Amino acid sequence: MERHLIVGLGNPGKEYEGTRHNAGFMALELLASRHQIALGTKKFKGILGTGFVRNSPVVLLEPQTFMNVSGASVQPTAAFYSVPPERIIVLHDELDLDTGIVRVKSGGGHGGHNGLRDIIAKLGGARDFSRVRLGIGRPTRGDVTSWVLGGYGKSEAADRDEALYRACEAIEAIIDRGVAAAQNDFNGA
Repeated sequence: MERHLIVGLGNPGKEYEGTRHNAGFMALELLASRHQIALGTKKFKGILGTGFVRNSPVVLLEPQTFMNVSGASVQPTAAFYSVPPERIIVLHDELDLDTGIVRVKSGGGHGGHNGLRDIIAKLGGARDFSRVRLGIGRPTRGDVTSWVLGGYGKSEAADRDEALYRACEAIEAIIDRGVAAAQNDFNGA
């Protein structure tokens, strides 16, 4: 059975825990908990865990680089475990979706997301990995950097938690039935 590499994007360090930019880390940690996969092996500039999701072998990865250089962890992990780009799934924050919204995407560009930009570059231009996009919304005023590096407000907590849960379901759907079926399930109105 071929393995998937599931990557949660975020920034390492206590000061970034719970921030919008770490939505990918939070979703990956919930997925690991749901499937009893221990995240703890330090390798390839990341924290890894191996196990099974829906009886399929997986490697879970939290790059410990900063978001903008995530590819420096993703590429060597994918190479070591012989995971081709089409079997990589990246969980990441998405400014263009409201908090709580989850969407599945296959391939395409980086959409201005510097973590995705670096992964594409480090994979030699390969874009055919899947993405599970976790909406964080845009600030109504102020600076986007402060927004993404800021914590969720109390009024956003329920939507955030629902999105993390749905992101896990999206990963499970991709593994069970493929990305096209997951898109049908998660990209509707």
